[in-house]
Amino acid sequence: MGVSTSSPEKGISVVTVDFPPVNALPVHGWFDLADAVRTAGRDPEIRCVVLTAEGRGFNAGVDIKEIQREQDRREYGRQQDGRRGATGHGALIGANRGCAEAFAAVYECEVPVVAAVRGFCLGGGIGLVGNADAIVASDDATFGLPELDRGALGAATHLARLVPQHLMRALYYTSRTATAAELHAHGSVWRVVPRAEVQDAALELAREIAAKDGQLIRLAKAAINGIDPVDVRRSYRFEQGFTFEAGLSGVADRVRSTFGHDASGEEDR
Repeated sequence: MGVSTSSPEKGISVVTVDFPPVNALPVHGWFDLADAVRTAGRDPEIRCVVLTAEGRGFNAGVDIKEIQREQDRREYGRQQDGRRGATGHGALIGANRGCAEAFAAVYECEVPVVAAVRGFCLGGGIGLVGNADAIVASDDATFGLPELDRGALGAATHLARLVPQHLMRALYYTSRTATAAELHAHGSVWRVVPRAEVQDAALELAREIAAKDGQLIRLAKAAINGIDPVDVRRSYRFEQGFTFEAGLSGVADRVRSTFGHDASGEEDR
C-alpha cells in the first residue's frame, strides 16, 4: 500500500498508487506521489514516466475521512470549556498543499508523463491526468469532479484541459462524469482499450516516447510547458483559496456531513 516506483523497461519509470479500497489519498499520499514523480523525472536514464494505480479505480481524490475526523474533533472541542485549540484546519491545508504538489510534479516532470487510467478518475485524479502529457484509459473509465457534492472546489483548471469550456462548467456544476470514449472524442484521451490492456497500451506509448533522444525529449517537455496558455499551478492555487473559504465559512462541513462514505472517505464504487 502506498506509492511505488518500478522500471520495467529501459528509459521508462512506472509510478504506481495503491491506497485501497478506492485510492482516496491521505495527505502524506499526495506528497509521496509528488516525490516519486519528481524523482523519476530527474533520473537521466528515464525518458518517460507512466502513472498508474492498483485496485478498483485510478483515483478517488482526497481521503475525506481524514478531513472529517478533524471536523469531528473541532465539533467536540466547541462543546468543551477552554478547548480553543480545536479550531484548526490542518487536514484541509495539508490536502490543499499535497494536491498542489502532486499535480505540479506531474506537470513539471522533466520528461513526459503518460497516465494509465482504469475505472473511476475523480477529484484529485482529474488534477493528475489533466496535467499529464497523454492519457490511456480503459473502456470503463469515467472522469469527473464531484467536488460540489463533497463541500469542496478545485481542479476545474485541469478538467478544462480535458473538455471544452462549456462542457467543463456543466460537468463541474452537476458533478456528472464523462466516459473515456467521450474524452477520446474531444481529443484528450490518446487511446481507449479494454481494462486488461491499459497498462500494455500505456507502456506502448511510453516506449515510443522513450525511443527519442533523452536530452531532446526533456527540451521538448520544457518547450511545450513554456507555451502553455494557462499557468496551471497558479490557476489551481487560486481555486484552492475558495476551497479554504468554504472550509472556514462552515459550508464545507455542512455539505460533507450529508455525504455518505465508506472507510476510505469516498463513495463505495
